[in-house]
Amino acid sequence: MLQRKQLTKEQALQKLRHYCAYQERCHYEVKEKLYSFGLRKQQVEESISQLIEEDYLNEERFAVQFAGGRFRMKQWGRIKIQYELKQKQVSAYCIKKALQQFDEADYQKTLEKLTRDKWDSVKGAGVNQFVKMSKTTDYLLQKGYESDLIRREIEKLKKGNDS
Repeated sequence: MLQRKQLTKEQALQKLRHYCAYQERCHYEVKEKLYSFGLRKQQVEESISQLIEEDYLNEERFAVQFAGGRFRMKQWGRIKIQYELKQKQVSAYCIKKALQQFDEADYQKTLEKLTRDKWDSVKGAGVNQFVKMSKTTDYLLQKGYESDLIRREIEKLKKGNDS
């Protein structure tokens, strides 16, 4: 079994300054990193406080960037983003703040595009409208979009295909 070298509080703090400067981090990730360096609870709490004071660590900033990035790059919906932020133990206030950053028009446009793309991609022998609806709905729910918005988009597509 490998024995990890235990760092002093100052060494760990220096490493964490670099860790937090490289990319926004949540408190949970930083805490885990500090414990992996072999620091005790008291030292971990002090280190986190210092990083917050020095503005290396800001949970609200992290939540906003995380939500924006996941929406733009992975096209996740609000539900999945909220779930992921909860997994990272981000406060409810920060989650709410992050989700308010979405432009409603962009969100709607993204949902429309994903719905249309998935609807068009469902092909094969014996694929009827019910199968297309089911597969498209499942896909969008997995992406984290709200079921009422999904239902509205699918209705629009069905009406467009009927005419």
